[in-house]
Amino acid sequence: MTLTIEKTDVQKQAIKAKKASKTLSLLTTEQKNKALHALADHLDANYEKILHENEKDLEKGRVKGYEEAFMDRLSLTKERVEDFASGLRQVADLEDPTGEIVSDWTLENQLQVQKVTVPLGVIGMIYEARPNVTVDATGLALKSGNAIVLKGGSNAIASNKAIVDVMHEALEKTDIPKEAVQFINTTDREATNELFTMKEHIDVLIPRGGGALINAVVNNATVPVLETGVGNCHIYIDKDANVEKALNILVNAKTDRPAVCNAAETVIIHDEWFNKHKDVLTAKLAEYDVSIHGDEKVVQSISSAKPAGEEDWANEYLSLDIAIKVVESIEDAVDHIEQYGTKHSEAIITENNETAKKFMVLVDAAALYHNASTRFTDGGALGFGAEIGISTQKLHARGPMGLPALTTVKYMMHGTGQIR
Repeated sequence: MTLTIEKTDVQKQAIKAKKASKTLSLLTTEQKNKALHALADHLDANYEKILHENEKDLEKGRVKGYEEAFMDRLSLTKERVEDFASGLRQVADLEDPTGEIVSDWTLENQLQVQKVTVPLGVIGMIYEARPNVTVDATGLALKSGNAIVLKGGSNAIASNKAIVDVMHEALEKTDIPKEAVQFINTTDREATNELFTMKEHIDVLIPRGGGALINAVVNNATVPVLETGVGNCHIYIDKDANVEKALNILVNAKTDRPAVCNAAETVIIHDEWFNKHKDVLTAKLAEYDVSIHGDEKVVQSISSAKPAGEEDWANEYLSLDIAIKVVESIEDAVDHIEQYGTKHSEAIITENNETAKKFMVLVDAAALYHNASTRFTDGGALGFGAEIGISTQKLHARGPMGLPALTTVKYMMHGTGQIR
């Protein structure tokens, strides 16, 4: 007698994705690119359907009183849907990361060895409120030959479902099986927990969202995790910083899009620079309605500043708030970042190249900047096309993860009958 164990819906979807990944891995670059263009065109043509469903999520958000920054991440417009589609076309134009012979050599016995890039297989994507992730992650997965299982947040479930429905319609007319894109259409947390342990069907999990989500995946998953990180990003203004340059960079990093992970949350300022330029700094931040949370010296020097507590130094505000710390040396700045940073993006503003070099060697982060805004830590800005997340870990991939991060390697040997 054979005991039959009933598979859950999530398991069935993961199995379909696994099967589809085999078909996908055999497709040519041309076939994949053609499918991505079909997805882009269909998204453009069906933006009204997507916006209609997005309004359902927005209405729920308004009823629940979500913060403005959260609502901005959730909100879609015709232009944003067009940006999704444009991103897919950019990914199609990128070089195929699979099938590359990284190295090859021949052994003394004439056995030929090749190290070749191949897809990871099936990607489990767990993410929160941004519907654009549904498209970005799908495009990168398919271009790199991977199937994908999408588990978006409950706050955007109607938007994500509509986007996936549109993509499925498009895939039916391409060589990529629509089963290569699976969407878990439930708000049940148990479905997410199932993904954590499906090692036989899911090859890697990528969490993208707040610290609570990322920690839950990292701490509970038995499937390998490509860890993305929250962005408590710092800008250190050195004593040798150019005033205009420092202020322009700070304003951009803080106010351009305060609700994203590469926005600056803390500015660390050398005591000498602060003493000379605190008035112009205060005026510039006030011009952009930035609220200051400062240490004792900052509070004494800036009347509008609120005292910063321990939570401020660790906080990813995602708003027009900034913490300001005054230090006496670059070593103090590095120590502060070491204690409170999330290894995402850190910047130094200085005209002293030796100081900049010291900062960039000592600070442990995925992305480091000298005299530039942290806002460039982004797959599109760095020329990767869309990104599937920003990795703050050190194994396999680090920083903005584009197509190459979604591949691994195989060693392929070609012989003529060699035995050992």
